[in-house]
Amino acid sequence: MSLTDRTKPTDVSLNTDLYELTMAQGFWESGLASSEACFNAFFRENPFGGGYGVACGTGQIADLVDNFVFDDEDIEYLAGITAPGGGPLFKEGFLEFLRGHRLDLTIDAVPEGEVVFPREPMVRVMGPIIDCQLIETALLNLVNFQTLVATKTARVVKAAEGHPVSDFGLRRAQGPDGGLAVARASYIAGASSTSNVLAGKIYGIPVFGTHAHSWVMAFPTELEAFSAFAKSSPKNCCLLLDTYDVHQGIRNAIACAKQMEEAGERLAAVRIDSGDLAKLSKDARAAFDEAGLPYVKISVSNDLDEYTIQSLFAQGAPIDSFGVGTKLATCDPQPSLGGVYKLSAIRRGADEPWSPVIKLSEQAYKRTIPGIQHVLRFYDEAGCPVGDMICQEGQEPRLDEMVDILDTYQSYRLSGSPQELLRRVVEHGRGTEAGRNTIEEARERCKTAIMHLDPAITRFLNPQTYPVGLELGLAKLRHDLSAEERRSSGRALID
Repeated sequence: MSLTDRTKPTDVSLNTDLYELTMAQGFWESGLASSEACFNAFFRENPFGGGYGVACGTGQIADLVDNFVFDDEDIEYLAGITAPGGGPLFKEGFLEFLRGHRLDLTIDAVPEGEVVFPREPMVRVMGPIIDCQLIETALLNLVNFQTLVATKTARVVKAAEGHPVSDFGLRRAQGPDGGLAVARASYIAGASSTSNVLAGKIYGIPVFGTHAHSWVMAFPTELEAFSAFAKSSPKNCCLLLDTYDVHQGIRNAIACAKQMEEAGERLAAVRIDSGDLAKLSKDARAAFDEAGLPYVKISVSNDLDEYTIQSLFAQGAPIDSFGVGTKLATCDPQPSLGGVYKLSAIRRGADEPWSPVIKLSEQAYKRTIPGIQHVLRFYDEAGCPVGDMICQEGQEPRLDEMVDILDTYQSYRLSGSPQELLRRVVEHGRGTEAGRNTIEEARERCKTAIMHLDPAITRFLNPQTYPVGLELGLAKLRHDLSAEERRSSGRALID
């Protein structure tokens, strides 16, 4: 199979962990396939030691559900998998159930580009438990990485203080799909462009790129290389200065810029990709200004991240734009978000009520929140978010107070106007209008959301914790379920 044939749109059904399928077979054989369930996808800690996350990937959930189908080739492959103890792993009847099966799910999610916080549902999935289980891995794969990238990019964009940031990370990304996800998520979070041409085609993201060191090395002299590129791309001319010596590169770029002026064109920018970027950018700015070329912009690259960019500006570097590659595409220094997908309620028959469930775990921080959950975000008069309350469906919430999501002895008094954070993106297996926002809408939402966050939350060093808590009734439900589960297991409740 060639690289171009490696996937098709419906391959998402097999983009899963095997245990999703073995559990699905178990539900089918046990007669529980139609039991209804509620799962929540969330993360436990803010990435990068920051104060927030940026939801991303949720805008593709409707497409995921649309394309989630097991075709004949998929069934044939599954039929050929053998069990460790011998014989086929999957039963013929179950495979026939899967053939052409469509997911009957209702999914609510935080809109792409919105800020999110630990432990609150970012995606809520409801429907037959077998369908909820089948989609788990593909959904987490879609949302986890893009949320991580979007959060990293938002931090880089904040450090850039309004100066353009271009995604240069394709060659260091984790494979072709990783490169596409980086380009998409980084654009939503504020990157101005990407070097990834395929992402430009698929998502309509502006693409950017000029030349590499190899271009300069291919010519007898650097000036000849600059002049040739200016002639070839006069409307897209950014010259890379550090192939040999930056100061000589500056002089050659000035000579090239003068040639371009004589031809009625202008040198757009120069790029520095190594060395002391603060000092060299100052030297370049002074030289171009002295030469009567104040319009030439200065761009830098070379393993940049939010801290490096922040430091460059603290040193007074006159930089106009940034190319950020490796540390954005790989989300350095945190390679994964750690988002999880947990069962919170189940209904075993159509005439039965929903039963909230809880996972206690040996580690307290892994204890889940029970019930069908909603998230109310409270805003002050200026439209700035001041706290998120997790509530349970079917219960009238008390809006004046909530219990901290981790510390049961900490509570918050609330005021302001609450709004439901989750939006319906899939209704009984069909995508909704709210689930198909454009990438530009998500980008604008991210810009607005971060602009309205308290700077104490968006700062890099020791950010303030944004209040997230449980409505009083839900806090009591969690406490009571914990006590019940511990009593049934013979363990005392300590809370």
